[in-house]
Amino acid sequence: MANESLNNSTPQVQIKFLTKQEQYAVPDFPLSVHTSIVTSELNTLVNELLKESTNIKNDIEFDFLVCSQFLRTSLSEHIAEKNISTEEVIIVEYVEKYPPPEPQDCLLHDDWVSAVDVYEKWILTGCYDNTLHIWTSKGKHHLVIPGHTSPIKAVAWISLTSDTASFVSASQDQTAIIWDWNIMENSVDCIHVCRGHERGLEAVSINYDKTIMATGSWDTMLKIWSTANQDENEDGESSSKRLKSEHGKTRVPKRTMKGHKEAISGVVWSDKTEIITSSWDHTIKIWDSELGGIKHELAGNKSFFDLDYSPLTRTVITASADRHIRLYDPRSTEGTLVKAIFTSHTQWVQSVRWSPVDETLFISGAYDNEMKLWDTRSPKAPLFDLSGHEDKVLCCNWSNPKFMVSGGADNTVRIFKSKHIVR
Repeated sequence: MANESLNNSTPQVQIKFLTKQEQYAVPDFPLSVHTSIVTSELNTLVNELLKESTNIKNDIEFDFLVCSQFLRTSLSEHIAEKNISTEEVIIVEYVEKYPPPEPQDCLLHDDWVSAVDVYEKWILTGCYDNTLHIWTSKGKHHLVIPGHTSPIKAVAWISLTSDTASFVSASQDQTAIIWDWNIMENSVDCIHVCRGHERGLEAVSINYDKTIMATGSWDTMLKIWSTANQDENEDGESSSKRLKSEHGKTRVPKRTMKGHKEAISGVVWSDKTEIITSSWDHTIKIWDSELGGIKHELAGNKSFFDLDYSPLTRTVITASADRHIRLYDPRSTEGTLVKAIFTSHTQWVQSVRWSPVDETLFISGAYDNEMKLWDTRSPKAPLFDLSGHEDKVLCCNWSNPKFMVSGGADNTVRIFKSKHIVR
């Protein structure tokens, strides 16, 4: 039997294997193993059981969950930390190990890349030399777009069809610009210049139906704008005629919301009317965009530099000045609001993004030149370090499930291809 050769001199514990991936199910009878067993030995054991009980002949790499957390130490250390009795049968859940993302292209820019967003096969980047760029996910450069007068800090796609697209860029020049891109002609028009902030913009987010957007700025204000090509009160003058006369019509905010005491560093829509913001003032605030007020506030102990919201789990991850990534459940009423702390970066974390399809996965980019892929069930160690940048990582994006993308102070965008596993 698979466990006969295990060392008998160390204390034994009873375990039972369990998986939600039915193709890898093994008989669920209890097994005696030594408490110092580690992941590699559990892998051997499960693979032996699989070969005995199924048609699977090749070894498969698994990760093991005990008490909802990945085993990263010996079983004895893990169960001691979790206060699990060694008298009980310990349930060991196993899942196929996430495959390492593969490095793809490196997109060379002339200056720091501080903003990136991906929509299907298109990558939009914003730089410290005030320019925007459009690339394909295969690394082909399509367009460089001047227009801003200061570094670009955030970009977001608004809409995309086979012929046309629209997107927004937010800059330290105190404006956000809404652009129209004619894909067939590969030309862009500046449609609206959104003016109203009194200091540089740091963040922009488009709502779920793409009709409005929110911006956050160093002036501490959160502002709501329409993304529509035509203004609601316009007299139907054609956009091309307007462009010739004004190079984009000035758009004013629909609403301005006050509440933060320092710069707003991150903005994300969490439902049709709700916005969550992070700030240098050590707080996260949840806003009602229709009523214009703060619904809820979470206090941190360091400046927040970014945040992202997962509609899959309705939780928030934050990047901050103390190297740690925190997972918050903003709706939690019991216990601490911080549900997990993820520690591996050696310098401050600048950017975080959830996977759009897997509720446990997210990426982070930091000043230690690393992008990391995390699983919420492994707070002490990332799944993978996605190395390549030679200077600090300033932004990352995972809007397209197939590509993890990061931009940095080494003037490059790095693309990693992710292989999604059906869990």
